[in-house]
Amino acid sequence: MRGVRGRLIHEVGAYALQDVNIPYNSATTLTGPYVVPALAIDVAAVHTNKAPVSSVRGAGYPQAAFAMERMLDRLAQTLRLDRAELRRRNLIPAEKMPYRKPLKSRAGEQVQYDSGDYPGCQAEIVRAAQWQDFPRRQAAARAQGRYIGIGLAHGMKGTGRGPFEFGNVRVSPTGQITVSTGAAPMGQGLCTALAQICADAFGVRAQDVTVIAGDTAAAPLGLGGFASRQTVTAGSSVKIAAAAVAAKARKLASHLLEAAEEDLEIADGEVRVVGAPQLAVKLGDLARVLKGAPGYPFPKDIEPGLESSSTFRIDQLAYSNACHVAEVEVDIETGGVRILRYLAMQDAGRLINPMIVDGQVHGGVAHGIGNAIFEWMGYDEAGQPITTTFADYLLPTAADVPKLQTLYKESPSPHNPLGAKGVGEVGVIPAAAAIISAVEDALSPFGVRIAQMPITPSRLAELIARARVQLEGATA
Repeated sequence: MRGVRGRLIHEVGAYALQDVNIPYNSATTLTGPYVVPALAIDVAAVHTNKAPVSSVRGAGYPQAAFAMERMLDRLAQTLRLDRAELRRRNLIPAEKMPYRKPLKSRAGEQVQYDSGDYPGCQAEIVRAAQWQDFPRRQAAARAQGRYIGIGLAHGMKGTGRGPFEFGNVRVSPTGQITVSTGAAPMGQGLCTALAQICADAFGVRAQDVTVIAGDTAAAPLGLGGFASRQTVTAGSSVKIAAAAVAAKARKLASHLLEAAEEDLEIADGEVRVVGAPQLAVKLGDLARVLKGAPGYPFPKDIEPGLESSSTFRIDQLAYSNACHVAEVEVDIETGGVRILRYLAMQDAGRLINPMIVDGQVHGGVAHGIGNAIFEWMGYDEAGQPITTTFADYLLPTAADVPKLQTLYKESPSPHNPLGAKGVGEVGVIPAAAAIISAVEDALSPFGVRIAQMPITPSRLAELIARARVQLEGATA
């Protein structure tokens, strides 16, 4: 590819809170993980009397991926190239990381992809999906009157948006370890991740750490939960604070145990001499010493209290990437789409809690299935909503979400001490593009072209019927 030129019209409805957020994200991330030397997008944000439009999981990134991936599918068809091969030729090579895009972020920073192996991710998921064998399976299915298709799509997400989140780690005289942060958990497992990060510094279990999050009585600063950012920002601050507390504990313990700091280790909530675990002092006892007592000596070279705070500053985003493959079957009479198989390859840097990451990816894919074939917001000619109940505005159910196969690559981000990247949104970004690509592939005998999402059964049935009429006319 040499360049992309286009026009983006974004309807913000009335009274939108962040009217430029979604079109900005779409326009600036359109090129995704590809080498695209030139980009020109004319963006118009239009106010109407419809419902306000604001951010939801992905916030403009899925729309950008959908447009780019649909263009690549069309290009592959025109050039008679395999869709995966066309992408492979244009993906940013791993050896070019970090890769600077000729764009600047809203903060004025140069857009720079920090780490990743996009061709490697695609190669691995293509093998797992048995992409090369699919034409044989497709031909066998068509011989039985079944229309199946396969689709592939990439997605990118800038995560860990700064500038910071506050983190404090404190050990009480009872030995209780507490993390306080301004980050705001909302069901995404943040407290568990922060507890793990802290626990790692003291050799204890995550459940031995209490996390107080989003409480202004415990943390002076907090920016909030959005943009797949809090594990990177708050997690980095907690890691730095916990390391400072651990260093302070070793320093005091070296005095009490009469041992060099480098000969000490922290495990099971105590500081002990390496090779002589019987020579140990509990973290709670160290905290009691650092609490001080009137009339008693206090270590001269150590500050009071066994605690530390950090507000790690982050200016560059950590870029997560995903490559998904969907396999579908289409009922050509009803327009119904059934997802037969779904594989999701993710690179979210170093995985703090793989189980939480897996849940986030599954949730993102389920959201993407809704984007692709269910969630249509309709209006009448006067701008009044006509999909106002869940009988009209459809959501994917357990019956619609297949068993997902998740794969992971870890390319640690150099921009934070955890090496982590956000994962909450990247799973949704390529999903609709991959599913629609598979639907179009299934309907290739009819020449159906799909340039919208969602593609509801009624709309798809309409496209199929029109294509069949045109085919019959051409044959006649």
